[in-house]
Amino acid sequence: MVVTVNNIAYDLKHGLKTDIYYPNDTDSQTKILIFWHGGGWFRGSKESIRDVAIDLANAGFMTFVPDYRLAPANHFPAAHEDALNFAAWLLASNYTDEGDENNIVQIGASSGGTLALKVAGMYGFPTVTWSAPVDFSSWLADHQEVKPSVNAKEELGLTKQQAINEAFYKYFVLTYAGSEDSDLLADLDAQSYDYTKLGRLLMLNSAAELTDLAGVTDFAGRLAGRGHQVDLEIIPGHGHAMDYGREYLRESMTYLNYALSLKTRSE
Repeated sequence: MVVTVNNIAYDLKHGLKTDIYYPNDTDSQTKILIFWHGGGWFRGSKESIRDVAIDLANAGFMTFVPDYRLAPANHFPAAHEDALNFAAWLLASNYTDEGDENNIVQIGASSGGTLALKVAGMYGFPTVTWSAPVDFSSWLADHQEVKPSVNAKEELGLTKQQAINEAFYKYFVLTYAGSEDSDLLADLDAQSYDYTKLGRLLMLNSAAELTDLAGVTDFAGRLAGRGHQVDLEIIPGHGHAMDYGREYLRESMTYLNYALSLKTRSE
């Protein structure tokens, strides 16, 4: 039976909290997983992935699901800062022991996957992303004709799924960025993050995402070119993040368990 503890404060200044899902048996070697929810940085909550968190806890992961500040009330880099602050809080908290940095892994869905990338580069936690957006500045520069819309079918009368997806993509990027400034958008690009400590990374993306896969493949190639272990898996179909997440949850856990085992062997 999974035990859940809700609304543990990790950032009093911004009123941010995390839920914790405990597996049946916990000890000093318990695996710890951080799950970053999606929602384009303007919606979504820790409660939205409760069922997934329970599955993770049942599989032996002590699972933390933090909230973070959302747009438009909070623009970039607010959510990114919250993700880093949560990782620092977790390592300094009573929920971890000395050396637990080597027991922590991550899964991030959609925009939560982008946050997971930021944390992975700074802390080295093995990470799986589900449909993480990575390309913003060049994509917006190449799609200036696209009108941003959270629901382009209703608001703009669009009927083609690709056009609807592109309108939504532009909407949530600009809503979080708060500006079309090219330098700011370049800072938001995942390739601009510090990956000094990046560990193993598995990126899952469907064949027909919100945007074409060129940005993702280029990003993965750049990381691999720097000597990082990056695995990119393209899933048939057009689902995004949580659309296929449950189906690929076991594979994600297998990957993370393997990454942890490699860490243990290298110690």
